[in-house]
Amino acid sequence: LKCLVRVRRPRPPRPETPCPRRPIAAASAVLPDAMSTLESRVATLEENLNQKIADYDEALDTIWMLLAASLVFFMHSGFSLLESGCVRHKNTQNILGKNLIVVTVGFLCWYIIGYPLAFGVPTASEPTKFAGANNFAMDGFWDAPSSFRNWLFQGAFCATGATIVSGSMAERTQLKGFITYTTLMTSFIYPIVIWWGWSGNGIFNYTDDNGVSTSMTGTPLMDFAGSGLVHLVGGIGALCGAIIVGPRAGRWEPEKQEEFEGHSIPFCVLGTFFLWFGWYGFNPGSTLQMHTKEDGYAAGLVAVNTTLAPCVAGLLVFFLRAKVCPPRLLDVGGFCNGILAGLVSITAGCGFVKSWEALIIGFIGGFVYQGASMLLRKLKVDDVVDAFPV
Repeated sequence: LKCLVRVRRPRPPRPETPCPRRPIAAASAVLPDAMSTLESRVATLEENLNQKIADYDEALDTIWMLLAASLVFFMHSGFSLLESGCVRHKNTQNILGKNLIVVTVGFLCWYIIGYPLAFGVPTASEPTKFAGANNFAMDGFWDAPSSFRNWLFQGAFCATGATIVSGSMAERTQLKGFITYTTLMTSFIYPIVIWWGWSGNGIFNYTDDNGVSTSMTGTPLMDFAGSGLVHLVGGIGALCGAIIVGPRAGRWEPEKQEEFEGHSIPFCVLGTFFLWFGWYGFNPGSTLQMHTKEDGYAAGLVAVNTTLAPCVAGLLVFFLRAKVCPPRLLDVGGFCNGILAGLVSITAGCGFVKSWEALIIGFIGGFVYQGASMLLRKLKVDDVVDAFPV
């Protein structure tokens, strides 16, 4: 039995060796230095990260604004096609030359005095509610480089507003007179109106002593992309120009009506599509920034509304001219102007309304256009491209 049972012998105890420990005083001296270094590194990383985010936001905003400005600038090709299609063939080069003059003269005037009156907030004194007074010929832009993109985007708007008038006074306006008009429009008239509504210091929208947005009438103006500040200014200029220069010779003689028909409906249709395409820079670009998801959602809503309103307005005008209004014909030119009327009507509220409300706005815009077009003919105001009704 002793052979079968294993006897466990006790192991000798191991000698206890003391564990080496730092003195408490040494540890307490090193720990604060390490924490301070760590906090400094975390603060530096956080600062660098915030700077990177700010740089990316600035770059995204610049790319967005340049893309939108390019689309708005492209609208001039649409104006050129539309207006050249609405005039007689013999006046095609004349109207195309005027479209080129609007862009070239307009941007130079915007550079020298237009932008300063529209957005030039003075730094040495309190801004007035009538007009700006700073950044003449881009003075001070290098201290705020983001001003370059704003200058280009808003300058494209300015040239667009001035182009509206060229079509209404087509075929009977001398070149020197048109250059004078373009200079006045892009240097003084349009910039001052823009200061009133979009500068944040004008009579239609400014901040009172309590920090509340207000206007001279009490309620601040809400014009997201310029139905009133851009298109209405151009439309009023078109109406005044058409009245001042008078109708074309023989325009209202019954036996000569067919002589004044536009020479190219294809040009009118292509010009309308070009303008519609450019409007996706005009309206969504008016968010003025694109670095958050909220900016993307806002631009998406604006683009949808910019699509729906002209569809309703164009179809309504096409139906009215085919079935209701004499001479009851399928008027493709009227269809084009109805689409443009819908685009103009939704431009002010495109960022504030729902999609079903955009349909209603487009419907009303189509009716207003058709009524205004008939009224001008009744009053014998010769607006060649229906610029004022649109």
